[in-house]
Amino acid sequence: METPRTRKRMLPALEIMDDIRGVLDTLPGPDVAARAAAREREPTLTKPPGALGRLEDLAEWLAAWQGRHPPGMATVRARLFAGNHGVVAQGVSAYPAEVTAQMVANFEAGGAAVNQLCQTMGVELAVDALALERPTGDITVGPAMDESQFMDAFRFGFGSVPDGTDLLALGEMGIGNTTSAAAICHQLHGGRAADWTGPGTGVAGSALEAKIKAVERAVRDNGTEAMDPLDALRRLGGRELAAIAGAVLGARLRRVPVLLDGFVCLAAAAPLAAQAPGTLDHCQAAHVSAEPGHRRLLDALGMTPLLDLGMRLGEGSGAVLAVALVRAAAQCHAGMATFADAGVSGRDD
Repeated sequence: METPRTRKRMLPALEIMDDIRGVLDTLPGPDVAARAAAREREPTLTKPPGALGRLEDLAEWLAAWQGRHPPGMATVRARLFAGNHGVVAQGVSAYPAEVTAQMVANFEAGGAAVNQLCQTMGVELAVDALALERPTGDITVGPAMDESQFMDAFRFGFGSVPDGTDLLALGEMGIGNTTSAAAICHQLHGGRAADWTGPGTGVAGSALEAKIKAVERAVRDNGTEAMDPLDALRRLGGRELAAIAGAVLGARLRRVPVLLDGFVCLAAAAPLAAQAPGTLDHCQAAHVSAEPGHRRLLDALGMTPLLDLGMRLGEGSGAVLAVALVRAAAQCHAGMATFADAGVSGRDD
């Protein structure tokens, strides 16, 4: 039976980057009635006000962006996007570019950490490899993608979110992509390249210095030519980053709340927020990773992560792990008895 949550939503056609800019100017907001219903129910539940802390906020957020009350968590999906980066030629990674394809095969075989987490959390996983045989351009010498390449990747992500999804966890895989993420952040939020550049897959010493210098060159000789934040994503990002940004925007139009994984995932979404403030209101930062630029970026975007476990794996692992918190929030909000139902005396005010 078709319901408002499963009904297919018609999305706008995105042919050129200006089409994205137009959509960002007219984004739908949260469902006011659903949010109000969540706020009305919360104080009636058998607990002191605020006793469940952020779980209460999560329940309200989920209702507002699903557009219904009570919110549901029947269908949770994780989407991972993989891409290869020309900047790997600058020696910025401890692993060769072919590891991207090898890890995609591992995801598909069920052997990665994210597979185990999805199985544990009851999350449906899909993995999309984006033209791994054609790495993006080396961002230290020119744009990562031309407009056509960028739009192909962004459109893919934009159309990848199935209708009827209650919550979407986003993640990535791409050797070299922490360099792109650092360059995007440096371009958007300033500071020094070293402020945003971390070990990624484990580089240190002279290799880390080479990575920092690559980020400096990318922004100085390439990023400064960007006409706006969206163009910075085209110039400094990668196909998987563009697809993540597209999925974030597609989810917003489909009323699907989003959990963003680590540094790369948030850096992919950050240009949308810089282009149009409020674009990430339907998103939660699932965790803060050990990559040093991630905490700095969270602060810049005013986002508080749900988890802080020292993780830096990527592949959506933190986002899928955080699903447990959102499930708990939804279940407590919908399933707890009210004071009236339980015959429990409320507060004497």
